[in-house]
Amino acid sequence: MQMRTSVTDLVVVVIYLLAVTAIGCLIPRRPKSTDQFAAAGGRLPGWVVGLSIIGTFVSSLSFIGSPGKTFGGTWVPFVFSLTLPYAAWVSTKWFVPFFRNCGSLSAYHHLEERFGAWSRLYASICNVLYHIARIGAILFAVSVAVAHLFCEDPEDIQIVVQTLILIIGVLVIIYAVIGGIEAVIWTDVIQSIILVGGTLVCLAIVLGKIPHGFAGVISEATGTKPNKLALGSMAFDLSAPESFWTMILFGFFINLQNFGGDQTFVQRYFTAKSEAAASRSVWMGALLFIPISALLFFIGTSLFVYYKSAGILPEGIENDHVLPHFIATELPTGVAGLLIAAILAAAMSTVDSSLNSSSTLLLVDVRNRFFNRAVTQPDGTELRDESKDLFFLKLSTVLIGILGIGLGLILSTQPSGILDGWWTLSGILSGGTLGLILLARFTRVQGWQAGAAGIAAGFLGMAVVVIAGLDSDLALVQTLKPVSTVLHKRMAIVVGTLLIFGVGALAGRTKTPR
Repeated sequence: MQMRTSVTDLVVVVIYLLAVTAIGCLIPRRPKSTDQFAAAGGRLPGWVVGLSIIGTFVSSLSFIGSPGKTFGGTWVPFVFSLTLPYAAWVSTKWFVPFFRNCGSLSAYHHLEERFGAWSRLYASICNVLYHIARIGAILFAVSVAVAHLFCEDPEDIQIVVQTLILIIGVLVIIYAVIGGIEAVIWTDVIQSIILVGGTLVCLAIVLGKIPHGFAGVISEATGTKPNKLALGSMAFDLSAPESFWTMILFGFFINLQNFGGDQTFVQRYFTAKSEAAASRSVWMGALLFIPISALLFFIGTSLFVYYKSAGILPEGIENDHVLPHFIATELPTGVAGLLIAAILAAAMSTVDSSLNSSSTLLLVDVRNRFFNRAVTQPDGTELRDESKDLFFLKLSTVLIGILGIGLGLILSTQPSGILDGWWTLSGILSGGTLGLILLARFTRVQGWQAGAAGIAAGFLGMAVVVIAGLDSDLALVQTLKPVSTVLHKRMAIVVGTLLIFGVGALAGRTKTPR
């Protein structure tokens, strides 16, 4: 195999992978209970949890896809990041206190009280499936990017992709099983630092190759038609992907879904040592992600300016592959290895969180709810077999990891537009969970009819918006095509959430205040 990067870079990457795995296995206390495995005993500082949220936010899809978006387009995607403070405010005011006092590690336990056991099970299974898909997509995307850094021959690339999927997936499973969520959070902290450091180094090198550096990028980018730094059209047009308002609504609902409806984030609230620390972690994650995403987007703009003047970019290269190409061909020996490690850090810090949160849901909302109820003692207390619960958590972590690895291996072609594809998919796979949670949190309606009617309406609405936005000659698509002239497919999660909330509120009966 002919290597594009040096042996030194390969050694840097190997050392990084082994070091992260060792840290994840050695630093945390060995969990001896489900609370320690899933919530770290509720004793972690807010800044640690906040840095781990950053690691979860910045996946390898963002690390590679964000520069690709601004290389080929404008800064419209950055508007997504600007919605984070608003989502964080809603979450710290209404969700963090509620979840920390709900008496369960599950983000969906409270749904059963309002809409029945089916709603709790539905939301949990949707979230688990979402994270299995996320693991597979991220393992595949990062492996393809790194494989192109190591070699050029298509047959060699295919072998490297499959090998990387297996190696990264197995290493993450190892420390996630041994150390539980505390291992996940501490490795995320380290990986967040590596990620930010690698991003800054990459930007510094790119700017060093451009005449007048930062000022040169600004001058060239603003002089391009359209303006490469534009945040989109301010006209209120929800059918256009480049509209500021399309992205602001989409970003707010996705980020609110993350903070209030995704087990990965909700579970971190329990790991903080206090409610105040949990709230600080949310604000830290939200506010730090804005400059980090700005750095990634600016790298894409800088690469556009650099390759426009240098003229050495291979013909036909996809936008998402420009950053990996730059790393492989322009960075000094050793530094390329650092950037590869940063890409892997982004992937690992997302995969480990998905593993831990999914196993927790399977234990709390599936096994213990339907198949292994606690034994009630004469004094009314419930007794559980902690050793069996802990074994189930570890076993399900392994199985979910295997499913994610398997999905990554099944993906045989690299899709174009990583970030666009993932954003659309994430909105659909959320399964309307956010709408159901908002219905339970902000109304007094109850009964299975409310939840079921809302979910049915929400899914129908999401399906119509997504199908209308497809590029196909199918009769159904053409029939629904007029919808796409009003709503872009990114609006699916907005439409779905609002329909679930509105229809559910109308269909349910009012809950009597206690």
